[in-house]
Amino acid sequence: MQKADHSGHRARMKKKLIANGIDAFEPHEVLEILLYYAIPQRNTNDIAKNLIARYGSLSAVLDASLDSLKDAGLTEHQAVYLKLFPGVTRLYMLDKYENPDKTLNFGNIPGLILNKFIGYEETEHVFLLLMDKKGKEVYSGMIAHGDFDSAGISIRQIVTLAINFGATSAILAHSHPSGLALPSKSDVLTTRSLKEALKLVNITLLDHFIVADHDCVSMAESGII
Repeated sequence: MQKADHSGHRARMKKKLIANGIDAFEPHEVLEILLYYAIPQRNTNDIAKNLIARYGSLSAVLDASLDSLKDAGLTEHQAVYLKLFPGVTRLYMLDKYENPDKTLNFGNIPGLILNKFIGYEETEHVFLLLMDKKGKEVYSGMIAHGDFDSAGISIRQIVTLAINFGATSAILAHSHPSGLALPSKSDVLTTRSLKEALKLVNITLLDHFIVADHDCVSMAESGII
């Protein structure tokens, strides 16, 4: 059977996008347009509607796992394409808004932390930020993934990184993908052990943030460390 010709509809949608921007579209239409570039010559409107009905929102579709998207009927190529967007968003935000001279705005540390976790919603990740005595960033990156209180974090690894980069202070963050942005008992014990280990080499652990569902909780502000 010959495929239907949707070129006229796609052309109209692209013209509307150019004239009015992405905010002129409903979420399923945004997903429909994204899928134009992964699914040629098919009605992606129905596919987009079905995906949003299945997952509940545009962001939930993009945050879904590769295997889940394949179970929903996408090919691996199509699923990989959609999975690019959270990661690219994270890189875009970091590239656009991080201070070029690396002097940190401590009033916006929660926002910085949340940006670091865009695209890392499926598994627990551990992020480390190191600063010198002037408050400038000397190191920033994901250092582990997995359970924070087990093999996912190495206190020795963090101390070694801090020494090697000449840091005088550190901020830690890790995610709870399927939970609340609240520290567990094991989170607290591991954090206190890390704080003492860093203190032995004259490095201050300023804070440890727990990240979940685009929210983060400061253990320092909560009086835990």
